[in-house]
Amino acid sequence: MLDTSARLLRLLSLLQTRRDWAGADLAERLGVARRTVRRDIDRLRLLGYPVDSTPGVSGGYRLGAGAELPPLLLDDEEAVAVAVSLRTAAGGTVTGIEETSLRALAKLEQVLPSRLRHRVNALQAHTVPITREGPTVDADVLTRITAACRDQEQLRFDYTGHEGATTSRKAEPYGLVGWGRRWYLVGWDADRQGWRTYRADRIRLRTPNGPRFTPREPPEGDIAAFVQRRLGYDMWPIQARVLLHAPAEQIPGSVTGVVEPVSDGTCVLTLRGDELRLIAITVAFLDVDFEVLEPVELEEWLDRLGRRLRSSRKG
Repeated sequence: MLDTSARLLRLLSLLQTRRDWAGADLAERLGVARRTVRRDIDRLRLLGYPVDSTPGVSGGYRLGAGAELPPLLLDDEEAVAVAVSLRTAAGGTVTGIEETSLRALAKLEQVLPSRLRHRVNALQAHTVPITREGPTVDADVLTRITAACRDQEQLRFDYTGHEGATTSRKAEPYGLVGWGRRWYLVGWDADRQGWRTYRADRIRLRTPNGPRFTPREPPEGDIAAFVQRRLGYDMWPIQARVLLHAPAEQIPGSVTGVVEPVSDGTCVLTLRGDELRLIAITVAFLDVDFEVLEPVELEEWLDRLGRRLRSSRKG
């Protein structure tokens, strides 16, 4: 049987792995009587861990949230993951958390066993991030947006569009989606009566929030898919359609477009972009036979691309 200190650590670890535990299950895992589990739960409470319990034969325990943050138990992989995440956050796209992330990382590294500290240090020493200039968003903006999503409160904000014009918006917020180095809010625009995406770094929140709202069904059932389609397809001005002589399931998922099956061996690919030249390159490198359906100008770009590739051959 484990001694008391080791058993308390094991009990705390179990309570952190899932939401609810029956007393009998904890006793079986620890190899002790249920009376011992109850005494150990009391010891954890004295140490500051808020453990909720339900009485009765089928009663159980749950690790609750307290006013203070007690120590957490992490296994090896969790500790390394947290350390890497903190290092990444210190140089990421969210401003206002860099110093906090480094302070937390310093505290974590101080208590890591040497075997884990060596893994984290090796990872930091031999990975070099590419510094990119790009938009960042304040952490306070993200937390206020997510709080409004949670509380189902309408957001009021000034929004700077792609052309630089600023307009006042009212939207029911549903969630934030990370895409590359940017954050996008998905919301129902109250004035335009439709789903919209808003770049979080272009949002200037007003206070207070608007009234509470009744949640709608999210667009397409998945706000991440909605953002992907909006950014990768709908927003571009030029559309092209190509008949591909290949089954739809053979088309790589990395192609940003809409694939519609026609028969067992053919499908139509609809692509959008801001240049036919780039659409032509995408089609040419699909490595399947195709026919251009629209626009006819795409055929000219494909012919031009073919001539250029042939003229570049050696010999």
